[in-house]
Amino acid sequence: MPCFEYDVPSDFSATVRLDKYISQLSDGMNRSQLKNGVTDILVNARKAKLSYKVQPGDHITIQWEDSIPDDIQPEDIPLHIIYEDDNVTVVNKEQGMVTHPAAGNWTGTLVNALLYHWGATAVKLSRDDTPASMAVAMRPGIVHRLDKDTSGIIITAKNRHAEEWLQTQFQKRLVKKEYIAIVYGKPPHRVGDIKTGFIRDPKNRQLWKAVPDTAQGKYARTLYEWIASYGPYSLMRLRLKTGRTHQIRVHMKYLGCPIVGDPLYNTRKDVVLKNATLQLHSRLLAIRLPDSKKVTVFGAAVPPRFKEVLHILHALYQKETPHE
Repeated sequence: MPCFEYDVPSDFSATVRLDKYISQLSDGMNRSQLKNGVTDILVNARKAKLSYKVQPGDHITIQWEDSIPDDIQPEDIPLHIIYEDDNVTVVNKEQGMVTHPAAGNWTGTLVNALLYHWGATAVKLSRDDTPASMAVAMRPGIVHRLDKDTSGIIITAKNRHAEEWLQTQFQKRLVKKEYIAIVYGKPPHRVGDIKTGFIRDPKNRQLWKAVPDTAQGKYARTLYEWIASYGPYSLMRLRLKTGRTHQIRVHMKYLGCPIVGDPLYNTRKDVVLKNATLQLHSRLLAIRLPDSKKVTVFGAAVPPRFKEVLHILHALYQKETPHE
């Protein structure tokens, strides 16, 4: 389902209805479009009406019905490739790139870029397929994913043998995935092990929620290490032991340390880092490549947006390292 997202500037001062505000944006929707076909209107992850009065800093999300295309086309989109052989392509995905096509994002995805890079033809889609088979067709070579606004390492398969091999590695949890994040607050310990149940948020079914009962919903586990703090902010190293949707973002909120720049799981108004986007980056992946007995480790350097934020924090606050 297509999704329009927009952040209202923090210095916005007018009093205007949501429908009028959106219709005035250069890439927005007119009022007729807003009244026909829209399925969900959310402001700051809560349902809203078109008559809602827009406020500074609001995060607006609008979803509407979309038709399925006939195929997924190769697209000439630059990729930062870390490693490649006959079986796999390892990419350092840029922030803002969707991993694979789906409703609302049929073009501009990592899959579109990979099809072009591999010299592959368009992937045909059939409306007669089951939802499960349609989902598989939309994800050629994809064995795991990163959120649109999460950057970093992702490994993809160039053939069916490699795809099955990598899928087995992920299913048996033999893959080491490590992330870095800049969060609000300080965790309770230098190192920790978050184990929770993982459910749909009953207040907003589009979001997820961690609950103490590990038997409720799906089991989720994240290891964390507190690296340093700068005033009210902390730099964290995180390792996934399970692979739930939005897992790190949800677990950081559960810990009381939501990620800076997270429009879904962080409701804080930040005047210091008000322009920061999601500060979450997949920095390391350790996995056995197809037909190999040894583990290969891939790394992705700290992205510029992290360096910019850390530069600001270094200038404003004294660095504090946690004690044992």
